Amino acid sequence: MDIYTVSFFGHREVERAAEIESKLDQLLDDLIARKQYLEFLVGRDGEFDLLAASAIRRATKQSGYGNTSLILVLPYMKAEYRDNEQSYLSYYDEVEICSESSDAHYKSAIQLRNRSMVDRSDLVVCCIQHKSGGAYRTMQYAKKQGKQVRNLADCQL
Repeated sequence: MDIYTVSFFGHREVERAAEIESKLDQLLDDLIARKQYLEFLVGRDGEFDLLAASAIRRATKQSGYGNTSLILVLPYMKAEYRDNEQSYLSYYDEVEICSESSDAHYKSAIQLRNRSMVDRSDLVVCCIQHKSGGAYRTMQYAKKQGKQVRNLADCQL
């Protein structure tokens, strides 16, 4: 089976959320219709992460194709996950603890996790609205790695 992996990341706060969500919906509908199997990698550290996970679940349900997997990639074991594991497992298809970031200092762990997700991805979907911060640095990293990058904050679909 041909697996196409897509990772999502962005700033903690999203400006123009309705516009970003609309672009995300269009992109997901297109990917789900065109690809044999999609693996979606998401975090849970900011508004865009939650927006992306929600849009993925909605698009997957509406398509009815059954050709997707929504994977939460945590930078390290979090108490919130440990205390609510069943709730997480009922929302996400899988939950992973990123091995590259699990033992890192918490201030660098999210950046390391995001880079690990980029390394695994065929497509990187992001929402970068400022030229600073960890999400911006990860987008620059993805471009240097030659990854296909789609910044929903400035692209026309």
